[in-house]
Amino acid sequence: MDYDIKKGNYGNLEGDGLKKMMEAAFGHVKLEGDVYVSSYGAMTRIEVKVLSKTSLDINAVTDKGAPPDAAADTIKKWNEFLERATGFTSKERRNRLQKKAKEGKL
Repeated sequence: MDYDIKKGNYGNLEGDGLKKMMEAAFGHVKLEGDVYVSSYGAMTRIEVKVLSKTSLDINAVTDKGAPPDAAADTIKKWNEFLERATGFTSKERRNRLQKKAKEGKL
């Protein structure tokens, strides 16, 4: 899924910025080609790639059988990471996604 990056937030992702953000949120991170890969809690695989200064491609695989407490912690960490990486809160990301859907850009 593509996530917009807030204007001015790309500087935080340059160089090792994205890798450091992922390490702070999820622990270990490895680079596979140009994609950063990690896992955390109920997410068995998290892939993050910078597409441009305004867009990130982020994919995650979730373990549907994870315990509720692990799932809740994972969602919290996921939202914290997305807010740091994109510069948008979960509410702002939702609103932007809804707007794109209405415009047929998804």
